[in-house]
Amino acid sequence: MDKTLNYADILKTTVQEATINQPRLQALKLYAVCDTESGHFLVLATGWDKQRWIDSILFHARLVEHQIIIEEDNFEESLTQILIAKGIRKDDIVIHLQPAILS
Repeated sequence: MDKTLNYADILKTTVQEATINQPRLQALKLYAVCDTESGHFLVLATGWDKQRWIDSILFHARLVEHQIIIEEDNFEESLTQILIAKGIRKDDIVIHLQPAILS
C-alpha cells in the first residue's frame, strides 16, 4: 500500500475522531479540516469562552511526501502519540516546535 495514502487516511480519521471525542466543558465547537490535496489536517476550535471569542488551531499536521510535520498539537492526550499508536512510524514524524513530544 502507498504509505502517503495510508498516512493521509490515518491523519483524517484521527483528526475527525478528535473532534467527536472531546468533552464540551466550554461553549466551543471543534471542527476537523482535512485537505488531502494540499496535505493539511487541522482541528479548529471556535466559540465563546465567557466574554471572549475563541478561534484557534488545536492541531495542525502537514503531510509532505512521506513525512508528517506537526505544526501544532495542543491536545492534552497528544494526537501525535495517537498517530504513532495507529501505525505511523516515529521516524516519519517531524515535530516543528516541540521536539521533546516523541521522547
